[in-house]
Amino acid sequence: MKKSNPVSRSGRFESGPAAEVAAFTESISFDWRLWEHDILGSLAHATMLQKVGLVTKTELRDITEALQAIGREIKEGKFQWKAELEDVHMNIEAELTKRTPAGAKLHTGRSRNDQVALDMRMWLRDEIALLSREVRDLQLAFVELGERNAGAIIPGYTHLQRAQPVYFAHHLLAYVEMLERDYDRLGDCLYRTNVCPLGSGAIAGSTLPLDREFVAVQLGFVDEEGKPRLTQNSMDGVSDRDFAVEFCAIAALLAVHLSRLAEDVILWASSEFNFIRIADAYTTGSSLMPQKKNPDIAELTRGKTGRVVGNLMALLTLLKGLPMTYNRDLQEDKERLFDTADTVRATVRMVAGMLRNTSVNTKSCEAASSDAALLATDLADYLVRKGVAFRQAHHSVGAAVALAERERKSLDQLTLKELQSIDKNFGEDVREIFDLGRAMERRNLPGAPGTEEVKRQLARWRGALDEAE
Repeated sequence: MKKSNPVSRSGRFESGPAAEVAAFTESISFDWRLWEHDILGSLAHATMLQKVGLVTKTELRDITEALQAIGREIKEGKFQWKAELEDVHMNIEAELTKRTPAGAKLHTGRSRNDQVALDMRMWLRDEIALLSREVRDLQLAFVELGERNAGAIIPGYTHLQRAQPVYFAHHLLAYVEMLERDYDRLGDCLYRTNVCPLGSGAIAGSTLPLDREFVAVQLGFVDEEGKPRLTQNSMDGVSDRDFAVEFCAIAALLAVHLSRLAEDVILWASSEFNFIRIADAYTTGSSLMPQKKNPDIAELTRGKTGRVVGNLMALLTLLKGLPMTYNRDLQEDKERLFDTADTVRATVRMVAGMLRNTSVNTKSCEAASSDAALLATDLADYLVRKGVAFRQAHHSVGAAVALAERERKSLDQLTLKELQSIDKNFGEDVREIFDLGRAMERRNLPGAPGTEEVKRQLARWRGALDEAE
């Protein structure tokens, strides 16, 4: 048993924890990364304590100088973290108290319960801001790739079967739209994260004259008008982890979007599709087969989605049986939150880099998109414009496809006589339907993959993303 007591065990305990207990309960090995936000929160708390008369100006000066010095040492890698002090909060407080007697007053009116809730919210605010900018850059990478290949047409797929022709840029812009929803959700999460819990104490606030509004303003927990945003229930303030769950849920959906893209990229880069070529710098080789060039960035993107989704499930499972209010189980939230932020941010950056180092194999795209069967629906629309009911038109074109298969012809090679044997409404002008360029021009509805519409969408997104910069 250790003879010296950590700060959190003083008074009530006759001795420190057993070595294996200290090792089992420590969190400094991962929550050290909250150090900067812990110091910022402590500086604001100390300033408030001086404002309400609980510390003197001299004590505030000593606390401030010592905390700033500790921060510099941590930044320079000179600070020694001690596992026996359990966590980042106690490590910093113990060092502060060692440097100045005034440090013993810093925890006045504050519990580790509301302190950790504050630190996590501040840390997550910064992560959301960084991830939001990275999502914007990824959207720009999609737009840039689309602009570089504005004329490329590929088959669109349903059920992984060729369906209808689309511009390659249109396919890319589908992911830009997905990412926009992710970006908006991050903004919503930021709003709910940006609420100050400090002053909730351990569970029931404090009898001391704390100025919660002052601290909230100091730390940027304000609304659009600069008014402080505070948690309104002390029990909820220390036990709420909805903001962490919400972020992990948004990140999981973002990861799923990236995983779907990864599957497209993997297929497109295969010899069977050969639609794109990923630069050597963003691919890997085989340890055995010298000819291999593997899309490992895309594959890891797809694979890492599992851990991000798993982190969300772990958090939900962690919370589902917890009674009010703070329980030590909540120590387990940080690794899941940290890993999710690290994983999804790194993935977003890597995917953006991969897209910027991807080129389109125009000839392969042209060969695939020249498949006349892609225009079978256009052929049905042709009959509809002739006054044929769509269900009958659909049946007639299906019969034409079957005839072409029997005759071992492509759909556009059927003669007018063969087409008219199926439906008399086919005329000489039917040949125009198989002109791919004109077919793309006809797709002019808002949101469709038509020539002018895709140009408009690329320009719209370019303008929006440039403005966001």
